[in-house]
Amino acid sequence: MPPLAVTAGEPAGIGPELLIRLAATPLAANFIALTDRSLLERAAARCNLAVELIDDDGAPVFERRPGQLRVRHIPLAVPEVPGQPDPANARHVLATLAEAADGCQAGRYAAVVTAPLQKSSINEAGIRFSGHTEFFAERAGAEVVMMLASPELRVALATTHLPLSAVPAAITRDGLGRVLRIVHRELQAKFGLADPRIAVLGLNPHAGEGGHLGREEIDTVIPLLDSLRAEGLHLLGPLPADTAFVPNQRERYDAVLAMYHDQALPVLKSEAFDRTVNLTLGLPFIRTSVDHGTALDLAGTGRGDPSSLIAAARMALTLAERRRAAALGAA
Repeated sequence: MPPLAVTAGEPAGIGPELLIRLAATPLAANFIALTDRSLLERAAARCNLAVELIDDDGAPVFERRPGQLRVRHIPLAVPEVPGQPDPANARHVLATLAEAADGCQAGRYAAVVTAPLQKSSINEAGIRFSGHTEFFAERAGAEVVMMLASPELRVALATTHLPLSAVPAAITRDGLGRVLRIVHRELQAKFGLADPRIAVLGLNPHAGEGGHLGREEIDTVIPLLDSLRAEGLHLLGPLPADTAFVPNQRERYDAVLAMYHDQALPVLKSEAFDRTVNLTLGLPFIRTSVDHGTALDLAGTGRGDPSSLIAAARMALTLAERRRAAALGAA
C-alpha cells in the first residue's frame, strides 16, 4: 500500500508539534509529512524529542527505526513565529494541501491526514479560502459531507459553518437528499456497513412537534425521508435532538445526521474530544483530520496533546487498509 500523507497545517500553530509527537509512535512508519523540514526540526526541539527526518525519494520503505519520519519538503516563505500566523506562509499551507490531494488522486498516497490550519491567515493573504473540506472538494470536483466520528458515535452535518439564522433556508429537499445519499454510500464503502442505519435529527425543538414548533419537518424533511426509504435507505426520524443521544436510542443507529454544526457536535466532543476524528465523505480519496483548531496559545510550548491527530492517523490507516482489502477482494 502507498504511504499516507500528513500535513502540518498552520506553521505558527500547534500542528508541527503534534506531527512530531506522531513521529514518536509506530504509526509514523506509514506516513510522509508534507511540510518544511526545518519547521519540523524546530518543532522537535520545542518538544525536546529526537526525531530523524528522512527526505522522501519516492521509494517504498518497509522498515523504520523508532523516531524516524519521512518528509516531502515544501518550503516556508518565512520562518514561523509560534502563536503568530503570518499570511506570507499562506501559499506554503495551500501547497501542502495541493500535494496531498493531487498525490492521493495519482495513487502516490493512500490517504491524507491534516493538522489544523488558520483560515484567517490565508484570507488575509488575499486568497479566497473557506477550509480544508471545501479546498479538497473543489480540487477533486466532488460533492462532500463533513462527518466527525469517535469510537462510540458518528455525526454527519447537513450544514456546516453557517450562521444559525441561515440554516432553515439551507435545509432543502435536494440538498438533504444529496447529503443522505453520500452518508449512506460512504458508511457502506468506508465502514463496511451493508445496511447502514442513519438517524436524522429534526431542525426544530421536538422535531417540530407536529408543526406547532415549525413546519420544516412536515414540509421538507419527512417527505424526503419517505422518498429515500422507498429507494432502500434505512432512515430513522426525524428525531428530536434532545433525546436522540440517550443510550437506548444509540442502539438503533450507526450514524446521526445533524441539521447544523452545534446541534450534535457538543455531545460528541464532550464525550470524546481527544478521540474524535473529522472525516470528509464523498471525496475520491480518504481524508481525516483533528477535531480542534490551531491552539495558538499552546504553539511553541511543546505541551500540545497529540491524541486527536493520532486518532485521525489511526482511522486513516484503518480505512486505507479496508479499501485496499476490498480492492484486492474484487480483483
